[in-house]
Amino acid sequence: MTEQTADMYASLRSNVGHLGQILGETMQNHLGDAFLEKVEQIRILAKKSRQGDEASREQMLALLTSLPDEQLVPFAKAFNQFLNLANIAEQFHTISRNCDELVCVPDPVEQLLGRMLDTDLDKKDVIKSLKNLDIDLVLTAHPTEISRRTLIQKYAAVVDCLTEQENSQLTDRERKQSTLRLRQLIAQIWHTNEIRSERPTPVDEARWGLSTIETSLWQAIPDFLRQLNDQLEQKTGQQLPIDVSPVRFSSWMGGDRDGNPFVTSTVTQEVLDRNRHAAARLYLKDIVTLLGELSMDQANAELSALTDNSKEPYREVLRKLRCQLRNTIDYLNARLEGKKPDVDTRELIWHKTDLLEPLELLYKSLCDCGMKLIANGLLLDILRRLACFGIHMLRLDIRQDATRHSDVIAELTRYLGMGDYNHWDENEKQAFLLRELTNKRPLIPTHWQPSDDVAEVVRTCNLVAQQPANALGSYVISMASKPSDVLTVLLLLKEAGCTNPMRVVPLFETLADLEGAADCMTSLLNIDWYRGYTKGMQEVMIGYSDSAKDAGVMAAAWAQYRAQEQLVAVCKKADVKLMLFHGRGGSIGRGGGPAHKAILSQPPGSVDGRIRVTEQGEMIRFKFGLPKLAVQSLALYTSAVLEATLLPPPEPKKSWRDCMQRIAEESVKSYRSIVREEPDFVEYFRTATPEVELGKLPLGSRPAKRKVDGGIESLRAIPWIFAWSQNRLMLPAWLGAGEALQAAADRGELELLREMEQQWPFFETRISMLEMVYTKAEPHLAAYYELCLVKPELHHLGEKLRQRLQLGIDAVLSLTQATELMAHTPWSRESVKLRNPYIDPLNFLQTELLARTRREVEPSADVQLALMLTIAGVAAGMRNTG
Repeated sequence: MTEQTADMYASLRSNVGHLGQILGETMQNHLGDAFLEKVEQIRILAKKSRQGDEASREQMLALLTSLPDEQLVPFAKAFNQFLNLANIAEQFHTISRNCDELVCVPDPVEQLLGRMLDTDLDKKDVIKSLKNLDIDLVLTAHPTEISRRTLIQKYAAVVDCLTEQENSQLTDRERKQSTLRLRQLIAQIWHTNEIRSERPTPVDEARWGLSTIETSLWQAIPDFLRQLNDQLEQKTGQQLPIDVSPVRFSSWMGGDRDGNPFVTSTVTQEVLDRNRHAAARLYLKDIVTLLGELSMDQANAELSALTDNSKEPYREVLRKLRCQLRNTIDYLNARLEGKKPDVDTRELIWHKTDLLEPLELLYKSLCDCGMKLIANGLLLDILRRLACFGIHMLRLDIRQDATRHSDVIAELTRYLGMGDYNHWDENEKQAFLLRELTNKRPLIPTHWQPSDDVAEVVRTCNLVAQQPANALGSYVISMASKPSDVLTVLLLLKEAGCTNPMRVVPLFETLADLEGAADCMTSLLNIDWYRGYTKGMQEVMIGYSDSAKDAGVMAAAWAQYRAQEQLVAVCKKADVKLMLFHGRGGSIGRGGGPAHKAILSQPPGSVDGRIRVTEQGEMIRFKFGLPKLAVQSLALYTSAVLEATLLPPPEPKKSWRDCMQRIAEESVKSYRSIVREEPDFVEYFRTATPEVELGKLPLGSRPAKRKVDGGIESLRAIPWIFAWSQNRLMLPAWLGAGEALQAAADRGELELLREMEQQWPFFETRISMLEMVYTKAEPHLAAYYELCLVKPELHHLGEKLRQRLQLGIDAVLSLTQATELMAHTPWSRESVKLRNPYIDPLNFLQTELLARTRREVEPSADVQLALMLTIAGVAAGMRNTG
């Protein structure tokens, strides 16, 4: 560990200790000395237990299992909140010391252009690429965010206090006031219920996404662009155009209906209205402030003419905008109340230009009159917010399963006496769909009465047809595998009267679908009508979660890499630009990990200035929950996409590709030999983890399973990974990888693996991610879950899994030639170590509570709530859980 990192870690420990002390005082005031002493005793015993002290471990277990029911909830709450406070302290250090999840780094905004401009690249090329960047971050509502919104707001206030206390100019009185505020906040956190009483609705999830924008991103976007402009001006003498926004935001919250029966066309319409309402409120607040600032009377000829030579021309324009925004809010309020107000849209902010053109006129007038300094204040901030958020705040994607669309056509063809579409072969389907797409007459009869499921798909398409183009993003088809899956959606949109050419995006998820992606897109782009529809831009989504669940992380990663390579070639041949949409999760098992490394490890040519990426669950808060944190995340994304575009990674050597292919084949075989072929695996999984109990936790609006009575294959990727992170085995993130690496070493390819790890960003990133999950895995805890919860005749399977875990750790250490995991990322390693003494007791208590709930017909409310709190606490400690 470097001296700098050691200092950073000492500072982090100091803040964690400070917050922990205040939490202890809060507990002491509420529950007394004896309770606090017991909590502290268990923490110390957990720490000693980690150092191999068996006596301490036994003593800790005795204390945990003897906790009376009335102490279960406060005990679980104590360790849970300590972990949340540790996360806050680390988040604070991320923005105050520039430390990301892996390593302490220089300021990312200052470094953004440095590497590109310090090379032989032409500055003009760098500037052109920067201005043309198209980074779309898609906020999704996957249920891995444990914390309630009310607590998240208090956590943000704690960070504000920590920031304030670093100010060396504070007087003693000010420091005391800040500490008092910190104590008040932690007391509020302690006395607030951590577990939601009810499962959130899709609208609740959408409102949570909007709150992230309102409290953080609304400020972060202009801050980031201002800092980026300063860097550009300093290094090149040029300024960033006022209408450029390299990063924009979309959302799946309220639009993702794949497997979620609660997302209906009515819900989607409400979310669209709420998105627009939030934008109007925030713009109104900005315009009112700007109205107070722009009091000057000098104006250029255009503004003077528009305002009839008013003495306050800027305020004249702003007053009208204020009125229009207020009318817009009133109109949307009425819609949200279920009314259908009849209004003249000229009285509203109905199109982006309604707000953009007057503000641009003010900006130009100020600049023309020598007041550019004023123009580049709040007015420029508003213009940059408009460039990023528009007037719809978030462009809403629609996602639906491919079979739901084909079922609509099948029901329709049966009604029309044309046979069953679902029984036709692919050629017959395509011929029918293309014939109808070019036919001017409607296909759907006026008096057709479809089934409920089919009617809902039709209503969604009708809704899409009624929306302005800028309100919506892409129509994503999950489990897509054939050209007809895309053409079906296009036909349904055409029948709904959709005039905006909405991007229709196939999502290739399973291993087989990824392997067939290039053929599917080749067939589509060979259709003249379809290629014309694309207008030269094709978006394709790559699924990380389901492919990893299907084949294991190593085989899935290689299939994703090859699919991207092939798609680049297919689109290049068709003379169509490719936009890749990466469906990543927060966890390693779902394609997660540091975004910067992930982007730089993509195949050469696959980024090319454009990328869409999902930001899921708790990762939205960790990356964008605070304005300064969000600025760093925006800078990391921008710099990574710029670098991947201008300085792409090298083409992998044939020897690397051949080796990786063998590793992928070996890993999928090893992975499936357990997950699919081991007869006891499903029972072991469901008893050794809290998978069943997770379904009772009111996290997200979507059911945990696609089919209620299905097995592992029907289980969604999130609870699949969440459950294994709870018992600390982390199995989905490594199973199959270690065995394949060891097999390669046994074949004499160890030196080749080392060359790949040192020279190929894709492979280096995979090894780095494996190191992270191996570090977080705790086989002794997984064994304890097994001992307490799994019947003895299945213990052989747990032993086999733990042996495979150790095999993988040994294989990675042999490859990296290190003495410990994550030797090159000490910050993250120390971060894991810091949390362990607080996560371990929650794990041990969780096993006790799981045993009780499974033993008792009706466990007490205290037992059930304490179990939920242990799940929340372990999730907080592990951070990237789902």
